[in-house]
Amino acid sequence: MPRPRRYERSAGPVPDTSAVEGPAFVVPGQPTAPPSRRAPAVGGASQELTSLQVLRALDSGPRGLTDVEADARLVRFGENTLPARRTVSWGGRFLRSLRDPFTAVLLCLGLVSAVVAAWGTACVITVLVVVSCVLRSAGEHRADQSMAGLRELVTTTATVLRRTDEDAAPVPRETPVDQLVPGDVVRLGPGDLVPADVRLLRSNGLSVDQAVLTGESAPVSKHPVDAPGPLDNGPFDEPQLCFQGSSVMSGSGTAVVVATGACTWFAAAHHSVHPRGPSAFDRSVHGISWILIRFMLLTPPLVLMANAALRGRGLETLPFAVAVAVGLTPEMLPVIVTTCLARGASLLARVHGVIVRRLPALHDLGAVDVLCLDKTGTLTQDRPVVVRALSADGRADPEVLRWAAVNAWWTLQLADLPVPDTLDEAVLDAADEDGALRHDGVATVPFDPARRLSTAVVRDPGRLGVHTLVVKGAVENVLERCLLDDVERHRLLELAASRADDGLRLLAVATAERPARRRAYTPADERGLTFIGFIALREELAPSAAAALRALADRSVTVKVLTGDHPGTAARACRDLGLDPGDVCTADRIDELTDPELADLAHRTTVFARCTPEHKARIVTALRAAGHTTGFLGDGVNDLPALHAADVGICPREAVDMARENADVVLADHGKDLSTIEHAITAGRHSSVTIATYLRITLSSNLGNVIAMLSAGLLLPFLPMLPAQALVQNLCFDAAQLTFSYDRPAPAALEHPTMLRPRDLLRFITAFGALNAVADLATFAVLAVALHGPGGTDDEAVFHSGWFTENLLTQALVMLLLRTGRRTAETRGISPVGWAAAALAATGLLLPLSPLGPRLGLMALPSLYYLLLVVVLGLYAAGLATARHRYESRGTHP
Repeated sequence: MPRPRRYERSAGPVPDTSAVEGPAFVVPGQPTAPPSRRAPAVGGASQELTSLQVLRALDSGPRGLTDVEADARLVRFGENTLPARRTVSWGGRFLRSLRDPFTAVLLCLGLVSAVVAAWGTACVITVLVVVSCVLRSAGEHRADQSMAGLRELVTTTATVLRRTDEDAAPVPRETPVDQLVPGDVVRLGPGDLVPADVRLLRSNGLSVDQAVLTGESAPVSKHPVDAPGPLDNGPFDEPQLCFQGSSVMSGSGTAVVVATGACTWFAAAHHSVHPRGPSAFDRSVHGISWILIRFMLLTPPLVLMANAALRGRGLETLPFAVAVAVGLTPEMLPVIVTTCLARGASLLARVHGVIVRRLPALHDLGAVDVLCLDKTGTLTQDRPVVVRALSADGRADPEVLRWAAVNAWWTLQLADLPVPDTLDEAVLDAADEDGALRHDGVATVPFDPARRLSTAVVRDPGRLGVHTLVVKGAVENVLERCLLDDVERHRLLELAASRADDGLRLLAVATAERPARRRAYTPADERGLTFIGFIALREELAPSAAAALRALADRSVTVKVLTGDHPGTAARACRDLGLDPGDVCTADRIDELTDPELADLAHRTTVFARCTPEHKARIVTALRAAGHTTGFLGDGVNDLPALHAADVGICPREAVDMARENADVVLADHGKDLSTIEHAITAGRHSSVTIATYLRITLSSNLGNVIAMLSAGLLLPFLPMLPAQALVQNLCFDAAQLTFSYDRPAPAALEHPTMLRPRDLLRFITAFGALNAVADLATFAVLAVALHGPGGTDDEAVFHSGWFTENLLTQALVMLLLRTGRRTAETRGISPVGWAAAALAATGLLLPLSPLGPRLGLMALPSLYYLLLVVVLGLYAAGLATARHRYESRGTHP
């Protein structure tokens, strides 16, 4: 089994387990509660019990449970799984998608259309709503199926001691983790996931990675304690306790299960997460929807009152008023939005192995301008590398590395259970193994969590009767065993501290010579040592991190590093990757700031160190409050608050189940590779730019038509356009707009975060809608000349035909001139939008001349009209190009 990933340190508070539901095996002495609200059995006063008392309370023993007992407890306490996640059916997703504000607007319009007997409009709207909801439900259902496949890939087993009957000897067997029960005795080895909350009975050099619960980057040493004292600093600091979700980095141990399922601290952290607030997409959608609702509620009464006051018309103009409101509404919006997001999500899944679990999250990715992440596993890998070997005076000395390699090699070779840790691997990778083989191994005193060092005893073939002790370990523990005066020891400690501030981790190396002997060596022999020097290590940088950071900067995405590690370690990793860390902020400073002060600090600060889960969530919340759209990349239970606080939560495939289930985006193939996130952000912007382009073009064109309709309705003695003509015109425009889903944005449009900002959109559609209305009014003048000029015919059918043709031609121009896609010269052939605009223009020119024209009340137009229309369209195109150039020159991004 591959070694689990390591993460940042985060000394966060213990999760509140008061709300944890499910069965619990209650140890005597522990505070009890109603069955549905019991805390895990590893908490409370039970920590003061001895190991034997815990075994007796659990009605178990060192030999484990019998099969009969285990089966009975499984029935009583349930499987060792998290509370079942409630899956949403396809039908449930369909009904939930109807609550989308855009969809609700269309449903209201469809209902009003049905009330006024505009059945064609009502049917079209209903079809569009159904298509949109089906596409959205199908996309999210596929994402759920992909997540189910990921869950299948991480199914694990545990080594459990079970007996066939009371008198039988215990037999270790591989048992599915979900079959564990309180009282089971399990064995832990390197690479194993801790399958439940357990208490250690025996251990040998055991170190555990608790990153998923606490965020600690370094493994924590664990060992049994026969009679522990009161629990002062929380259970995670107790050496005799290991928790579900953590992983064994080195050593081995035997433990008894004390809590399973919903009663573990792992499950408790899940229950403490608060529901997420509205995302960037939700806020944008609600803002735009209310703009549309206000326009639509205002338009029909204005039409009715104006016609009643100026023309004496009554309710017979109600269908026309409804048609005007429908004409203002972008009917294809739900379909365009869902199609763009679904295509982007499908492309990410196929090409980059990214699962978008909530389709609107793809828009949020495109709007992200701040990406918050941890350090280990993202900017750095989960293994250290040797930077240099230093003598006592701080100079480079390869001899120090040679002795460190001797210690690493022989402590591994002579161990009862060879388990190399990451520090030994780093030393051996950097050193020449031949140097270690020049000595013969004699004995070893393995690493112990209390001593924090290890010793290898070797013999030089050329020196008979002399053994050399080679000691390597934590600086403080090694120096206190060396023959040094207080001044020199203090100097060396300050040297080590300065290197730590520079982001390096130091190990001390010392030696001592002893007369050869046959009796075993013990820790008591680690005295009177001669200090040799330091080994400086740092975390290995992720190979793709530097390039990905540059790519994110080119995309105008600011990276914030939220880590639980030492400030110097985090700052050095950032500098090595070309990311300026600036002034590093630590957690104690965050606690002193108000929310507005933190928002201002978060805007200016790149690295936050010593962060707890609550600090991470508060920083993300402060950034959102300051107007940023934030993404957060995390993979542990300790990251859940920040995942929920962000606009879009991102996690890798290797993340814990709860992080994957609560994330919006899952990186299924490449772990925490930042380059994959850059691809996902680009795909999100692709979809967002397309949606924004559709909205700008459609709403500005529709607003111009509505203004022209209202003006014409007041100036003309007849309706400016029949309801059937308005419906056909909308259908033609809607069909052409579908091609926006397949448009390819220009590279410049993807360089900045794209977010649907209602106020910016309102300013745009007001300005360009007014320009469109001017073109329509100019067309009215052209029609007046064509109708009343020489050879003109005074016929309302001619007016309807002329405006019908002009409307489709101007909308085709708007599609071409206001789109953000690549220009024709930059691509091979004509884009889908270009073909759609051409088809729309052809429809406007040919439909009045076709046999279908008279059925719609359309007819052929005078030649003079077409000549004058060319002039109007030319001026309109020039005005559009000028207005767009001024709009873009101000640096305004849709």
